[in-house]
Amino acid sequence: MNSNQNFARYPDTKLLIDNQWVEAADGKTIDVLNPATEQPIGKVAHATADDLDRALAAAQRGFERWRDVSAHERALTMRRAAALLRERADPIAANLTQEQGKPLAEARGEVMAAAEILEWFADEGLRVYGRIVPARNLAVQQLVFKEPVGPVAAFTPWNFPINQVVRKLGAALATGCSCLVKAPEETPSAPAALVAALVDAGVPAGTVGLVFGNPVQISAHLIASPIIRKVTFTGSTPIGKELAMLAGRHMKRVTMELGGHAPVIIAEDADIELAARCTSAGKFRNAGQICIAPTRFLVHERIQEEFAAAFVEKAKALQVGNGLDAGTTMGPLANARRLSAMEKLVRDARNRGATVALGGERLGSCGNFWQPTVLTDVHRDSEVFNEEPFGPIAAMQSFRRIEDAIAEANRLPFGLASYAYTGSLKTSHQLARGLEVGMLWINQPAAASAEMPFGGVKDSGYGSEGGPEALEAYVNTKSVSIMCV
Repeated sequence: MNSNQNFARYPDTKLLIDNQWVEAADGKTIDVLNPATEQPIGKVAHATADDLDRALAAAQRGFERWRDVSAHERALTMRRAAALLRERADPIAANLTQEQGKPLAEARGEVMAAAEILEWFADEGLRVYGRIVPARNLAVQQLVFKEPVGPVAAFTPWNFPINQVVRKLGAALATGCSCLVKAPEETPSAPAALVAALVDAGVPAGTVGLVFGNPVQISAHLIASPIIRKVTFTGSTPIGKELAMLAGRHMKRVTMELGGHAPVIIAEDADIELAARCTSAGKFRNAGQICIAPTRFLVHERIQEEFAAAFVEKAKALQVGNGLDAGTTMGPLANARRLSAMEKLVRDARNRGATVALGGERLGSCGNFWQPTVLTDVHRDSEVFNEEPFGPIAAMQSFRRIEDAIAEANRLPFGLASYAYTGSLKTSHQLARGLEVGMLWINQPAAASAEMPFGGVKDSGYGSEGGPEALEAYVNTKSVSIMCV
């Protein structure tokens, strides 16, 4: 792939090293499959250790150049990249849909959101301030500097192959860091298009890099390198813990955005229509393959039947199909492994007494399509209430007191996102104080904007990928005291 590539057809994707799109040193590639057809549509380069060493050396050189570019010039470059993303949005979205499966409208929305995120970080980079601290000795001047931490290694997942990269790249570039991205092999063209926009916008050679290959080998190689000063990862909790331990052995700064199992509390006084509309849209977006997707529905016992019926009607209206087809509102799961996971979760819930109010089965025999699924009267010990489903399954149980709902929401070790619907300000405050999560949305769907913190607590990770808090992880604080003699 090159920066000026025509995106009219699905491209083969190469590695980006030193602003050059190159094949792997040994020529090895991996097939990219369309989840709607299960057929190969392209190839992606598989990096060797030599490729990684060249990418690391380029990242060091890129950092040395980029850190000396003024924040204003960095912002202008990032804004040019955002403009290029908007110009290229339609072909990028078409490629993204082919490799990941989400409907074309969702894919295009992801591209446009990435442009907004780049622009926000570009502006926020202008506000990474140091300070002057009054000294006890008037002959002394005390200064606090904020300096870029250095080359960053970023590891990103397949569910949002542009969005998850741009949050890391945006913060890194805004603060003067270079960034070497290990992107998902399943969805390579989307992150490549993002990186191509930055290259075409004028970032110095080596400032951004892109590699694919064996995830275990790449993570071990990059994190152990003395060139890498910061590690950021989005993905599952088990893998995140492994990478965090590896980073700890090498004293690397870490941001972890890990798995969730988002509770949804529907209080007795909730607007049922609003709750059903918002939560169904959030649940089945990207076929439920979202770390902040509503998953555990805790519904007050007096309205559980009414809410379940309203939610089922919303889910029935979804049109499942190829994301490129007009009218499709839910695409396939990303791979066959997700189909097996859905089958296992539904079977276990049924065996424990749950009712399948909608769906519960695969659709067709070709492609990774699964029916929008609603389970009611789900037992607390069911796997779907304890393991992140990461698919189009909504699991519901009832509660009597709001305190019981909060306790159930906090029962699991996850603490990423949560949702609640209530007409009571008192209940809202109770939920805001009581829920052990990084993000809470009340009476609305998720609104993951660039200016707000994005991250979790407990086993859902630490650090933020949104808001001013995101930039703090990419800078070192230096204390300087000058005696005037």
